[in-house]
Amino acid sequence: MSIFRRPDYTSDTTQFIEQLKAQRPELEAEQRQGRALLWDKPVSRVEQQAFKDGQVAQKPYVYQTQAS
Repeated sequence: MSIFRRPDYTSDTTQFIEQLKAQRPELEAEQRQGRALLWDKPVSRVEQQAFKDGQVAQKPYVYQTQAS
């Protein structure tokens, strides 16, 4: 054993999360379902290309007004 080894430490937050997961084992599955509602969507390449084509190029310095 190394003399520089620190004692095992877990933060209060980590302990809380581990305790919560132990009390509610279905919690992770619920989180995945919630994520699937908003984020895990199939990407349409046609719509993605239309979005890219519809963008307007940004000026190099956005706060500069028209040069006189």
